[in-house]
Amino acid sequence: MRLVIAKCSVDYVGRLSAHLPLATRLLMVKADGSVSIHADDRAYKPLNWMSPPCKLQEAPGVWKVVNKAGEELRITLEEIFQDYSYELGVDPGLVKDGVEAHLQELLAEHPETFGEGYTLVRREFMTAIGPVDLLLKDESGGSVAVEVKRRGEIDGVEQLTRYLELMNRDPLLAPVQGVFAAQEIKPQARVLATDRGIRCVTVDYDKLRGMERDELTLF
Repeated sequence: MRLVIAKCSVDYVGRLSAHLPLATRLLMVKADGSVSIHADDRAYKPLNWMSPPCKLQEAPGVWKVVNKAGEELRITLEEIFQDYSYELGVDPGLVKDGVEAHLQELLAEHPETFGEGYTLVRREFMTAIGPVDLLLKDESGGSVAVEVKRRGEIDGVEQLTRYLELMNRDPLLAPVQGVFAAQEIKPQARVLATDRGIRCVTVDYDKLRGMERDELTLF
């Protein structure tokens, strides 16, 4: 992990263009090759970023980060205050509680829960910022990303939003729909999800467990 605090401006040139004017920001370069730019707000969400695979080219006063599609994140450095690197090692990953992990497993076995004709592509589909719980295909073959929670709150919607932003940059997946699935979804989380075009599905855990028993029981 490399952390650089610098006064910089940032330009993103690709399918969309974006500009960040000169300000002091945190630049984060991870071992997977990703580069992200952060301000001292927005919690964990970066102002802009480039997902791997990409290449960082450093020259005096400028960083150029280019991905395989030729899109470029250009960081113009006016002043560097700190440049620090540290080896974090292998992360064991997030361990879900038993109910949430089993809920994900049951939904993977029963993708029709989300709609007729839905099929599972894979569980724990990896993105540059972590795994989305389920990747499905809908009845027309479109990609669907599902985030599974025992209790659906705003942070879960934010998490799925970040996954969707990354996945929709991949031409092999885009467009990707989002589904937020939980046993209980808080009203504020539902409003935020709806505003962002994410479908909410309230899941009956006991009913899903019953589906599992029906498949395994002869009588």
